[in-house]
Amino acid sequence: MNQWRHWTDEIIPSLIAPYLTYLRKSASLRDRIELQPDEVATFQCKSPCRWRISRIECCPCAPAPLQLLSCGYFACAPIAPSLAVDLQLLELVKTLFVHITPNTTAWCETLEVFLAGRGYHLTTKDNLRRWFGNAYHWYSVLFMSADDHLSNLIGTHRPLPPSSTEGLTRPSDYLRSRCMICFGLDNWRKSRTLNLKPDIHTCIDTCFTQKRSSDQHNGGPDPPNPVRLVFLSDDEVTSMEVHVRSCRGRPLDQGRKRKQPAATEEEGDDYEDGMRVPISVLDDCGDSFLAADEKCEKASTQFFADTGVMAMLCRHDCVLWLANMMSAGEKQHYALTLIKKLFDNLPTDMTIGLLYDIGCQLHRSCLKYQLLDDAVLRRITFAISVFHTYGHQWACQIIYHPCKGEGFGLLDGEGCECLWSALKHLIAPLRVSGFHQRLFVLNTQVRHLDDKNLSLYGNWLIRRWNNCVKKKSTAIQALRELSVDEICVRQEWKSQVEYQTKPLPCKCYRRSKTNNDEEISKILSLEKSLLEIDGALCIVNVDNLTDYKLHLVEEHTHRSRIADTLSRWKTRLGISQCTRLEQLCHNIYLQRKFEIEKLERSYRQAMNEHKLNSHVNAAIQRRNPMMQKLVSTYNNLCADLSALIRQRCSPPNAIPPNPISPTEPPDWLADEDTRAAIRLLLEIDRCNKEESHVKVEHCALQEWAMREWDGLQRAHAHANDDEAILYHMNCRARQFIVLVLGWQTKVRPIPYAWPMPDCWGPSHTELANGTPVVYPDDPNDEDHVSDDGDDWESDIGCGDEELMDILEDIALTDQYRGQEVHDIEGDYVIHESLIDSPTKCVRFNL
Repeated sequence: MNQWRHWTDEIIPSLIAPYLTYLRKSASLRDRIELQPDEVATFQCKSPCRWRISRIECCPCAPAPLQLLSCGYFACAPIAPSLAVDLQLLELVKTLFVHITPNTTAWCETLEVFLAGRGYHLTTKDNLRRWFGNAYHWYSVLFMSADDHLSNLIGTHRPLPPSSTEGLTRPSDYLRSRCMICFGLDNWRKSRTLNLKPDIHTCIDTCFTQKRSSDQHNGGPDPPNPVRLVFLSDDEVTSMEVHVRSCRGRPLDQGRKRKQPAATEEEGDDYEDGMRVPISVLDDCGDSFLAADEKCEKASTQFFADTGVMAMLCRHDCVLWLANMMSAGEKQHYALTLIKKLFDNLPTDMTIGLLYDIGCQLHRSCLKYQLLDDAVLRRITFAISVFHTYGHQWACQIIYHPCKGEGFGLLDGEGCECLWSALKHLIAPLRVSGFHQRLFVLNTQVRHLDDKNLSLYGNWLIRRWNNCVKKKSTAIQALRELSVDEICVRQEWKSQVEYQTKPLPCKCYRRSKTNNDEEISKILSLEKSLLEIDGALCIVNVDNLTDYKLHLVEEHTHRSRIADTLSRWKTRLGISQCTRLEQLCHNIYLQRKFEIEKLERSYRQAMNEHKLNSHVNAAIQRRNPMMQKLVSTYNNLCADLSALIRQRCSPPNAIPPNPISPTEPPDWLADEDTRAAIRLLLEIDRCNKEESHVKVEHCALQEWAMREWDGLQRAHAHANDDEAILYHMNCRARQFIVLVLGWQTKVRPIPYAWPMPDCWGPSHTELANGTPVVYPDDPNDEDHVSDDGDDWESDIGCGDEELMDILEDIALTDQYRGQEVHDIEGDYVIHESLIDSPTKCVRFNL
């Protein structure tokens, strides 16, 4: 702990300036700086060799880490280090460990074997792993601290927002640093002129594979790291948990309330306050999803101290915040903490669209228990991620499906799944790490993903634009071929939504024999599963006691969940069904007969479905004239009776019968053209929204680029004679020019949402003197087409590679100098296919 405090409070802050200076002298670790004889005492060996023994003298004014850093090495300890590692090697390992599973043990063992094979044997065991692990960890902390220091210098010179007594006038600086496209606009209200609501989109999801085992040796928690994290603090999560339990009327240590008994037959279905989906539909959605069951244990708290991670991402898949989960189930207070944190960093009138796997249940809980303030809840549009919507009821999909609702465009809300895929290589090493070390490693990977996303913003925007234009043109052409009235189609869709989201006349309805048989079949299957689990628990074959205990807890949890489901299904059976179940449970012959009957029903249904439909259609057509005649005769008699009543020729208090209105089924149900037109019209509306969003994001990207370049130039001007700061500002300027070149090339076909200047920050001369680096495209890019069976590189000789690079450089340079290049197409300047070969990437040259 003392060593950790020395690193955090003294060494790392004191090494930031020397580290930046060394990077300047070594040209960002590209050059090797030799030891100077006047700085350290150098002794040569008697025999000719390449070894050189260096001695350094340490004091409080010049500690060992500082002196070693000036020579290009990083110490493994703050006071008396036993090992110093070359900065180039640490930079290599740092880059490697964000692309593969970070494993210092395997790295050090490999290094020991490599050195031993060349005669360099270590005299101590396992010390290299500890020494190298410390050096690598604290070098990573130093790198992040130095990077944040430079970013803060640039941030201090950016223009400040106008002051206001009403709170934030634009999203906070933290959010603007997380995603400049979503939150980068200074005057974000301009987008509302395009009728874009909600203003921003976010998605929330949970990953229960990112777990951490509890400390079996009671070693205590590891100390925190002095870096900026994207994780919410434990105090924020605990405060929201207390708030949620108080709103629900339960103390912190009380378990979950039992569900209220089902409604009786006299009680009809209805809407809850503020909801557009009936209660029966919400109940069915809650029963069908494990995520909606907070009692369901997805990770054992007996063996895992941290059970998962919940993330909030923007529509560009940038991580806004992460929440570390410590409960067995997916509690709602984690999602509510993320939502509250987001609104604390937004202006008071900015709206959001929130996509969540169980968005309907979260919306219902917020309204029912008042978990969020009304001012906040009014600014949220709830939706369900596309992948999970098909597990919800159809009435729920009509309201909460992002493809059927308003304001979400072509967004699917599955960005979190991409994040979990990018973090999956960290599952194994973080299972046995310390608490703060796990957060640090996840945060390091998130920073790497941020840098990667920054270079791919142009690819993201043009991919969304091209996909949107393609979908819209196809839908418009198909809609024209149907020759339907758009106003009538919209009215039909409105009628469909109104009809299919109506409450049921009764929540409890009589079940048919087929439904009862299906429930009995499920009950028999569950009872069979319980017997199999009980048999597996009786078999004891222990190789590892810890794994056996973990497996035992998981099996008991699984059995408890099945038993609860079985009990719930049994309570729903009537008296006759319970009697039938008892007979089946004690008679194997009847069970087999029951299964055979079920198969026969399925077979008959499959074979007779077409015949039945044909028979019904023929019967309707055959009896249609007779039915119309009967209806007409009945209506005429009703009219005659009504006339007699008006003439007072009927008995007193006579009531005329209601005539039969010969209604046809609505077009949204019976007419295929109308149904297809509704789908096409909804897709066109989504494409229009997506086009507007992409146009606004194009403007936001350019505005952020101009503002960032202005802050960079101001920071450069205020650096005075600090050569290290000037060097790093120049490096960032060159990197920024590379980004702008890549962005401009990609987003050029996208129009602006409002008039914008031609400048992106750097002048045309600066852009023309720069050469872009081609970054790898997103594998989901629809424009990037690869065929493994056709290797196009084999058709190009090795001598043509340099020619391709030169042609690309000339084409892009001439383009920014205002010249027309007709020999090379604009799309070929930075073609996606060139990304497949590293040797064909355009190199950065300033």
